[in-house]
Amino acid sequence: SPMVVAVAAWDLQHLSGGRFELGLGTQVKGNIVKRYSARWDSPVPQLREYMQSLKAIFHSFQTGEPLSFEGEHYQFTKLQPFFNPGPIDHPKIPVIAGAVGPAMTKMVGAIADGMITHPTNTPPRYIREVALPRLQKGADKAGRDLSEVKLILGALIATAKDTKSLAAQREKQRSMLGFLYSTPSYWPSLELFGWQQRGEQLLAMTREGNWQDMPKIIDDAMLDAFVPSGTYSDIADVIIDRYQGLSTMINFPLPDDPSDDALAAKAIAQLQGK
Repeated sequence: SPMVVAVAAWDLQHLSGGRFELGLGTQVKGNIVKRYSARWDSPVPQLREYMQSLKAIFHSFQTGEPLSFEGEHYQFTKLQPFFNPGPIDHPKIPVIAGAVGPAMTKMVGAIADGMITHPTNTPPRYIREVALPRLQKGADKAGRDLSEVKLILGALIATAKDTKSLAAQREKQRSMLGFLYSTPSYWPSLELFGWQQRGEQLLAMTREGNWQDMPKIIDDAMLDAFVPSGTYSDIADVIIDRYQGLSTMINFPLPDDPSDDALAAKAIAQLQGK
């Protein structure tokens, strides 16, 4: 429920001193229906209303004004003072949404504070040729400047302390891509690169229960197209070379081994300094 999420987000924003950002996404129909036993109706309109209702709830939390949001999918018209957590010092909570398809991406460009890309749709070519134009259309329709929409790159990144460990990380991400690309919703980037047949192969393998052979479909050329790779000493330069000019934010993986934390921190500092 947006109300439950709103209360949790409000508390986290207060505790973090204004550093919290709320991320939302619809997942895919197969997981929503078969994994979570929930309904899948109209994902784009529902997420639009979800974000709009959150903003209305946040406004009532901060101002004490009556809550009145009535949409097709969500209605919030009752907020007694007892349940209102009250104003906080940093009431602006950025709402970031995940998007892949054209309608969802345009909607996010119209009303969200930012978009995070899916790992399967984060190659620079896809961002330039597909994601940004869709975001621009949404922003234009809403009369917004695209600079108001923060773009966060949700890339898979293979990095480690040395070449041996890096090779293991690359195999980890190869397996992840094999799993992700078995889902047709994530095929737009495969289509862009002319690799849709591999997605179809992966989907067929899931239906056969052949999960163990799926990474074999992801060859090195495909892995390199989707996963920036490098040791901690050079991964910052790899990321900057790949994504410079597209975004100022990117997910960075936590080390599997805590003894590598200092190396990861140094790489992150390099990224922040660029």
